[in-house]
Amino acid sequence: MIVKQNPLLSKFDTPDEVVPFDLIEAKHFEPALKAKIRNANLILKKLLSNKCNFTFNNTIEPIEKIYEEIAQIGNILFNLNSACTSDQIQKATQKISPLLTRFSTRLLLNRKLFKKVEQLYNDRSHELNDEQMRLLEITCQNMKRNGAALGFFKKIKLVRLQMRLSKFTLRFNDRVLADTNSFSLHIKEKDNLKGLPDELIERARANAAQKNIDGWLFTLQAPDYIPFMKFAQNRSLREKMYRAYTSRGNRKNANDNNKLIKKIVNLRLQQSKMLGYKRFADFVLEERMASTTEKVNIFINELLLASKSFANAELDELSKFAKTQNAQLPLMPWDFSFYSEKMKEELFGFDELTVKPYFQLEKIIKGVFELAKRLFGISFNECFDINTYHPDVKTFRVFDTDGQYLSILYLDLYSRENKQGGAWMTDYRSQSNIGGTMKRPHVSICCNFAKPIAAQPALLTFNDAATYLHEFGHALHGMLANTVYPSLSGTNVFRDFVELPSQIFENWLCEPQWLQKVAVHYQTGEVIPEDLIEKLIASRNFQAGYQSVRQLSFAMLDMAWHTIEQPFKGDVSNFEIKNTLKTRLLPEVEGSCTSTSFGHIFGGGYAAGYYGYKWAEVLDADAFAMFKDRGIFDAQTALAFRKEILEKGGTVDPNVLYHNFRKKEPTIDALLERSGLKVN
Repeated sequence: MIVKQNPLLSKFDTPDEVVPFDLIEAKHFEPALKAKIRNANLILKKLLSNKCNFTFNNTIEPIEKIYEEIAQIGNILFNLNSACTSDQIQKATQKISPLLTRFSTRLLLNRKLFKKVEQLYNDRSHELNDEQMRLLEITCQNMKRNGAALGFFKKIKLVRLQMRLSKFTLRFNDRVLADTNSFSLHIKEKDNLKGLPDELIERARANAAQKNIDGWLFTLQAPDYIPFMKFAQNRSLREKMYRAYTSRGNRKNANDNNKLIKKIVNLRLQQSKMLGYKRFADFVLEERMASTTEKVNIFINELLLASKSFANAELDELSKFAKTQNAQLPLMPWDFSFYSEKMKEELFGFDELTVKPYFQLEKIIKGVFELAKRLFGISFNECFDINTYHPDVKTFRVFDTDGQYLSILYLDLYSRENKQGGAWMTDYRSQSNIGGTMKRPHVSICCNFAKPIAAQPALLTFNDAATYLHEFGHALHGMLANTVYPSLSGTNVFRDFVELPSQIFENWLCEPQWLQKVAVHYQTGEVIPEDLIEKLIASRNFQAGYQSVRQLSFAMLDMAWHTIEQPFKGDVSNFEIKNTLKTRLLPEVEGSCTSTSFGHIFGGGYAAGYYGYKWAEVLDADAFAMFKDRGIFDAQTALAFRKEILEKGGTVDPNVLYHNFRKKEPTIDALLERSGLKVN
């Protein structure tokens, strides 16, 4: 009998050493990770038995290499679990997540290693360059923050705690996905489809046919849910969809996340107290631009003060408009998108469906590639020799101005049942150059756009297009990375800085000079008319106050959960209502709960960091003002952004990076002005 070799345990014999998805099975991950950990432990044992002097090269670099090898296995599995999951992948993830946590924690907790790292850090006599000094500083700090200075029994307790946390956060996301997929709205009567776009109706018909039932089937996935809430004339059906969507994880079923949230926040609190912090947010914010809980709360309240009066006025205007449409008042949350879309159409003379034919996905992809070439000189060649995990995924080789190979880019842009909702950028391999051996990154963009239907290509809403530019900005951060050490490469930066490259890229979508190159009607070939562009730009700030307050509500909720000082024993929904009261604009709906499906903070890396989206908005508005002043395609400004922001990753403190680029400190003025929230 021939025993197949585990493909994760050998160098990938593939073009550019990409992941051989066709060879990898769920069963390969656990044994591969265990083998890698055994090898890492041997390297560590040899390192610690070294009788010679400990140096950066014989201590810090080996640790970095260990992390790089082990991280790749985790990256492949976790990315598959998000983008193309299965029962087998989910089980594998649940198995190896605690293994990764245990290994990482034990390495960081190794007292003998910590003493050597601390000694290296305290010894300023050794000659290190800036990046090496930064890595040494971060390594030493990470070991302290992970409990290396704790006593033996406390370390054991901390390891067990962190392993439980890793399981619970994975379980949280699995439950949200399961609860999302467990609901569908089955419509049998054609009258109940009134107002819905043809492509949505066609997709719902296809959904029903796939399940061998008559009629139309609408899911809670974004390509169904968002347009349904905007256009469905049947109010009771909008209410049904809304209640189903906003109660995910809160239905008292097998996917209920209420108890899990309590376990997660209490374990995080326990972890932070063990490490000498009063609250989990204090622990997190030590490694953020904002630095303290107090600064974050001042920031949130400053923006809330600037936004709330605008939001209230916008809601009053919407209620008056809805009354002219014979709406039932007061407006409920399931009415908001519907009447907002109608009001937007009346104010600006167009609706989402008018714009959508101009935003063909393939044209947007090509246009964004051309924008990246114009700004940074890079080019993208589609390749067909790279295996992927799903037929929808396209791959590209990325080249620099001089023709030098830069990166592999995966585009996975369509929604499907086994894919996590939302949009994200990730990588299968980070850029590194340890010992002069350059490894270029393998970067992926995942979105949840609606697939093409029949002869119609994939069409995007204006917000979809903005989402793609956003994730492409993240991808540039990864693809243009030019550091030595992978843990400082690309998007490995402070969480409240990482959104700057993504959010600044969205700005070009409202620039006529670029928009007219990409927005072409898919049927007629007509370039988007100037008057429609003017309406789009004018409508950009439609309900900007409401949208700002909504984002600040999420940030406030996140901070509330992670500034508790005693174990939480109360009711999740009541806690949420109490702590977001200042941002409440519409009536509360029984059963609705943001927390129970809030994957960013309970299943992702944004715990005590969701404010970072607004923080980065301040940065991106301030930074783009420089492009506006010099020209949106200005080569010098783009080069400075590439060299000072995109290439340097986490090798320099982000406050310094931003100042080096902008030559001044950021203020909220540019954001308020751009959003129309500045009082003259």
